[in-house]
Amino acid sequence: MAKPMVVEIPHELGREEARRRIAEGTAKARDALGKSGIAINALDWTGDRLDYSVTALAQTVTGQIDVGQDSVRVEVRLPLLLSVFASKLQKIVGREGNNLLITKK
Repeated sequence: MAKPMVVEIPHELGREEARRRIAEGTAKARDALGKSGIAINALDWTGDRLDYSVTALAQTVTGQIDVGQDSVRVEVRLPLLLSVFASKLQKIVGREGNNLLITKK
């Protein structure tokens, strides 16, 4: 297994609102991805940590999302076969995370 990929996403929402948005966003992603051949196997909250497991291209990706008061830490553990996509995935996670956690007026 390759070294975990980590993305830190700052926010100004507070822990509770950031957690709510992540829970809502992951539920929507599960519905949307179900038709694409990507399966979200597990989304398990323990306090402010979300442990997840996703299967794509017959490979399982695991990790966790830790929700803090002013930042969210996303850790992704890619199998060796998918690690070639790490830099691209890191940009996508950062962009989508920022979109999800941006304060809406």
